[in-house]
Amino acid sequence: MVDQIKKIKELCKSLLNTRGLLDIDGKKLKVKNNKLKMNQPDFWKNQKNAVKISKEVEELEETVNNWEALFKEIKDLEELAIEVEKEKDEQMLNELDKMYVKLKKKFKKLEFFTLFIGKYDKNNAILSIHSGTGGVDAQDWAQILERMFLRFAEKMQWKTKIINRTTGSEAGIKNVVINIQGNWAYGYLRSENGVHRLVRISPFDAEQMRHTSFALVEVIPELHEQEKLEIKDYDLRIDVFKSSGPGGQGVNTTDSAVRITHKPTNISVSCQTERSQHQNKETALKILKSKLYKLEEEEREQKELKIRGTAQKAEWGKQIRSYVMQPYKMVKDHRTKYETQDIDNVLDGDLKMFAEEYLKHVERVTWNA
Repeated sequence: MVDQIKKIKELCKSLLNTRGLLDIDGKKLKVKNNKLKMNQPDFWKNQKNAVKISKEVEELEETVNNWEALFKEIKDLEELAIEVEKEKDEQMLNELDKMYVKLKKKFKKLEFFTLFIGKYDKNNAILSIHSGTGGVDAQDWAQILERMFLRFAEKMQWKTKIINRTTGSEAGIKNVVINIQGNWAYGYLRSENGVHRLVRISPFDAEQMRHTSFALVEVIPELHEQEKLEIKDYDLRIDVFKSSGPGGQGVNTTDSAVRITHKPTNISVSCQTERSQHQNKETALKILKSKLYKLEEEEREQKELKIRGTAQKAEWGKQIRSYVMQPYKMVKDHRTKYETQDIDNVLDGDLKMFAEEYLKHVERVTWNA
């Protein structure tokens, strides 16, 4: 029984340590200050900022309430364990064990969020898929990945919106850009950034030969207004053209689609899913600014790593994950070494374990750096 009380006390100590790492008290103070702002009579004059603050308060309150509630449950269990120890009730001892296991699981679930150490992990994400070499097989593979990420978003209860999509001439897609909105979307999806490799018997090969296909997945965070770059107009080339995708009556008959190219970096972004040219331009510019901001961040990080003597060359051609359908079934992440034979579930959007293993891997690398 003494061991049981000791375990509960250790769980309580672990919770307090993690609570400190997450700065729950700081979050409580932020909620209090923001609520004072929300009570001001002119709060809703700037509607965009008001919505942002209201959403932030809602999210912070949920986090704070979850940790406060768990802390109370553990303290209540500790008090109950002391009472049970006095009474020597065997039935209650078994119940205490069950309650302890249940609370430990809840703690582990909340503790997982300490792995989100990235600056933008809580942000929405912009995910792009580009088919690689391999012709129609690669384009089909890109479309399979598109469905996989859309299913993952659905399982995570995130909202998705196709920004731009180019279909292949025979099958599949050449590329797609998806805006994914939801809590921790970028934190989870940044694990998908890189080259994905598929090995299978090609459904497009009459001789039923095995083919290897590649697709590049790019994931960037959607940035808040105050983080975005100011871009000079003369650094942009803006092209308009007729949309080729769905979008309602008349969308394919007017020059509503927009492509914006940033001339100094040659980065271009297209958008054709909105009804008007103005909306498409606004969306494309928003994504371009996020890409350029992220590029600046990466260049700054590389310089810092170079100063410390730990800079590594980015190898975009090297796959981060392999999906093998024949002669055996397996999905393997080459960074974390995590693998599973359940390829069907993975392609149906079961990606959470890959994301979690990647976050643990990043934490280990960070601590050992």
